[in-house]
Amino acid sequence: QVQLVESGGGLVQAGGSLRLSCTNPGGAFSRYAMGWFRQVLGQERDYVAGISWDGGSKYYGDFAKGRFTISRDTAQNTIYLQMNSLKTEDTAIYYCAATRYGTGWGAPADFGFWGQGTQVTVSS
Repeated sequence: QVQLVESGGGLVQAGGSLRLSCTNPGGAFSRYAMGWFRQVLGQERDYVAGISWDGGSKYYGDFAKGRFTISRDTAQNTIYLQMNSLKTEDTAIYYCAATRYGTGWGAPADFGFWGQGTQVTVSS
């Protein structure tokens, strides 16, 4: 059973940093590729970053390149999204997602398991 729980969201000033975490209280997800998406109310869910099951491949949306870093700690059963140089337009709900058969890159429909999301608010 995959049940994803995100944490680490909050309020930060523009230019600041946050680190989001995603865990699976139901057990390990070492064989799953993982992704982060974000969504603003009334808009589509956008791809932020993804990582393959073995951590060997990482993918980023254009807006995330150079500012965000995805990583996974198998021992801690946790996925991280380090977000630096945050901008007001990064304000959104951030979701962790898992896929048993994908690469970590893709559209929301490519991921079968989702967390409840964590709010990130970047103030000017």
